[in-house]
Amino acid sequence: MKGGVIAVIAILAVFQLAVQHGHAVTCGEVDVSLVPCINYLIGHDSSPSPACCAGVKAVKGMASTTADKRACCGCVKAAANRYTDLKDEAAQSLPTKCAVQLDIPISRTVDCTKIN
Repeated sequence: MKGGVIAVIAILAVFQLAVQHGHAVTCGEVDVSLVPCINYLIGHDSSPSPACCAGVKAVKGMASTTADKRACCGCVKAAANRYTDLKDEAAQSLPTKCAVQLDIPISRTVDCTKIN
């Protein structure tokens, strides 16, 4: 019985570490998630890859609070501005093509302070 309780406590502790409450979103995390989308976004691929869509889903998972959504938005905007050959139409269609309801526009000009 005592060993079972310790095992449950250990599992809960590991779960707590994995969830990382209060973890701020970083642009590095967002960038790594969206790197597989670059070929689609610059027009080399006609559709986003499964890895790209997994990255879009990962970004959605990072953006659970308003602060996280705004942080992700700023990171996505900065990344979009680094690619001069980014196709705006591809960027705007990415969430739909990946079947992800993303509350963050993929745009060079979005005002991230208006994200709720």
